Amino acid sequence: MLTIDQVTQKSAPRLGGLHPVLLAAVNALIQRSYARGVPIVITAGMRSFAEQNALYAQGRTKKGDIVTNARGGSSYHNYGLAVDFALLLPDGQSVSWDTKRDGDGDKLTDWQEVVQEAKKLGLEWGGDWTSFQDYSHLQMAFGLTTAQLKAGQRPTAEQVKMALSRINGGDEQVNKDVEITINLNGAKLTAGVLDNGTTYVPVRALAEALGAKVTYDPVNKTVNVETQ
Repeated sequence: MLTIDQVTQKSAPRLGGLHPVLLAAVNALIQRSYARGVPIVITAGMRSFAEQNALYAQGRTKKGDIVTNARGGSSYHNYGLAVDFALLLPDGQSVSWDTKRDGDGDKLTDWQEVVQEAKKLGLEWGGDWTSFQDYSHLQMAFGLTTAQLKAGQRPTAEQVKMALSRINGGDEQVNKDVEITINLNGAKLTAGVLDNGTTYVPVRALAEALGAKVTYDPVNKTVNVETQ
């Protein structure tokens, strides 16, 4: 089995020049996808205008299939705000663009698992586009058009701060000052806390009171709840 370090190193050569926020998001995506049993590799990152124009020529004035509708300066890749990814196969060398592959056998395609995690991190997916769907493409546009970027406009400090907060999970501290009581069938069961509309309660106390068994897997950092 590939280690996370091996998986991470596969993408390292293509992460240069990325905007720091996108770089943080991509590193988090690689780790989160790996944790779900789906190793990925970044196949493209920052591109110069000349490289973009050469790619645009493919399938038009050069041999090959059309892979982009964006000329130099009209792609988020040109500003370090986009990457392309593929699935990294178990041999650690081969990659796959099979969007229907279910390598971890969880009845959800590996591609969709990656996309789910990408969207949680605030990334936009090219597969959601209507005019030209690019299933490998992920970007963080900060609400800016490529025309605005070409004119020199860049994400604000506040946009960067908010994006990083989302990537890092926001405020990691739970407000423990708002203590609440958890009742089961009218009787006090345990105490919990309420933070920003979310109730936190000891899972073991609640599950065992309902007749379930709770175990913890430290290797996978997973809490397992088993009902009778």
